[in-house]
Amino acid sequence: MSGHGHGHGHGHGCGCEGEHEPAERGLEYGLYRRIDLEKVQCLNESRDGDGKLVFKPWDQRNERDKFVESDADEELLFNIPFTGSVKLKGIIISGEDNYSHPAEIRLYKNIPQMSFDDTGREPEQAFRLNRDPLAELEYPTKIARFSNVQHLSIHISKNFGAENTRVYYIGLRGEYSEAHRHEVTICNYEAAANPADHKVESIIPQTNFIS
Repeated sequence: MSGHGHGHGHGHGCGCEGEHEPAERGLEYGLYRRIDLEKVQCLNESRDGDGKLVFKPWDQRNERDKFVESDADEELLFNIPFTGSVKLKGIIISGEDNYSHPAEIRLYKNIPQMSFDDTGREPEQAFRLNRDPLAELEYPTKIARFSNVQHLSIHISKNFGAENTRVYYIGLRGEYSEAHRHEVTICNYEAAANPADHKVESIIPQTNFIS
């Protein structure tokens, strides 16, 4: 029993994290660079523009000088446009280690200019959060639902009981592909393909269907 406890603590405490993993996670959490920051909206922020400040590099995730705080109540709604298409795989949300930390988030995709009136609809996914002042806890998304995201909305619907919510860092992990210009080029090329190619294709499907 004690051996199991030690093993668990050891794996979580050092394992790979103390060495090479932080650099790798920093790369994985690079989607903040793919956000169109000028167009980010944060509804119910206490000071205009603060919502953009929580999307920052991995190595700045524990800095406390930039944060957003809710205004009229505990809710916040982030509207986050990307500069291309994103496959979202995970999210980290870090706040203060007290009642102002977000306790629940709801994720929506591809609803630009979303308002609080729209949050009654069913989210793509919702999470109950633990307090995470050190930005260590990742919440994995259902990738099939978040495989083609041009716009992400994050609704913080409640905190742990404070009047206002405070957020220091939101990290987004996933893959990014450019906007659709390249796909159009590929389609044009395929449309003008050599007729000889199609003779080959008519034979190939027998093997393709196996997979």
